[in-house]
Amino acid sequence: MQYQKRSINLAVNCRFLSQTLTGAQRAAVELCKQIKRLEPSTVFLSPGNILHKELAETLGVKTIGKLTGHLWEQFDLPRFLKKHGKPVLLNLCNMAPLSYRSNVITIHDLSPLRSPSWFSYVFRTYYKRMLPVIARKALKVFTDSAFSKREISELLSVPEAGVTVIHLAVPENILQLADRNFPNENGKYILAVSSIDPRKNFSRLAKAFLRLKLHDTKLILVGGKNAVFSDAKLGSILHEAENIVFAGYIDDVELVALYRNALCLAYPSLYEGFGLPPLEAMACKCPVVVSETASLPEVCADAAYYVDPYNVDSIAEGIYKVATDDQLRKTLIEKGAKRVTAFSWEKSAQKLLESIKQANDS
Repeated sequence: MQYQKRSINLAVNCRFLSQTLTGAQRAAVELCKQIKRLEPSTVFLSPGNILHKELAETLGVKTIGKLTGHLWEQFDLPRFLKKHGKPVLLNLCNMAPLSYRSNVITIHDLSPLRSPSWFSYVFRTYYKRMLPVIARKALKVFTDSAFSKREISELLSVPEAGVTVIHLAVPENILQLADRNFPNENGKYILAVSSIDPRKNFSRLAKAFLRLKLHDTKLILVGGKNAVFSDAKLGSILHEAENIVFAGYIDDVELVALYRNALCLAYPSLYEGFGLPPLEAMACKCPVVVSETASLPEVCADAAYYVDPYNVDSIAEGIYKVATDDQLRKTLIEKGAKRVTAFSWEKSAQKLLESIKQANDS
């Protein structure tokens, strides 16, 4: 069914373009691309310190104000909106201007409230004080999964009827590269993709991998360490283990090449609002080993091998089975390819825009 334009006076908070593109920011980019196509009159607003200028040009982003970061979001952004028609403001990355009344907000997860020890004092205090107020004042709250919807209702006292699930999907760039064959320059390896922070559980993953004693196989970790997190245990493990490689941030071509040639993706995260890397891996014909917790069973369904993320032996057993059982790998790859088709950025953007229109009219 063709999407019908909704005549929404809509602006988008694009502060995420001044940040490193990890899960939430990548999702915001994909949704913005679809929103621009479906509703061309949408205004995209950002502070001046944009890191991703090509993306900003694609979206036609307007830079406003002189501040940056949270200060821009809380002062420059609402000041501009109040002078320019007071549009509905779509906030895609967990935070919104407190003083603005016409907010809709995407809350990806509530990890700063659920497990504050994973975050710096300043970060978790800011979220604890601001997020409940912003969520309750918002016209509409969006989130990535039914799991996160329940968390938002429980922890922020937002009625479930006021929260709409908008699923994420595989980024467009990943899909375009997914079927390409890449030479394997790394030999045998297990892949792990995500920000390197405590909730991603890489310390247990590294211990599980080392326990297997796969001397001809490496563990490659892709992602960056955010300043608001700290994981000293992982640092010491990485320092001592020669067959664990920390690749840092890489571009999409390198990422897809790693997915395509990996024995499996290991994703034993302790807490996820959605979890994009398992879907990305499935799109690239890479079997996945994931946690049996939070949103991951909802996202991966029967297309993953599940492990207990708190049990090192369980993680090790899952990696070993998927990495060494060719028939299991084939089955997971086939199921993964089918599972990926259940998610679409276009459908998600349509649902989001329709929900905004309904919330604004009510």
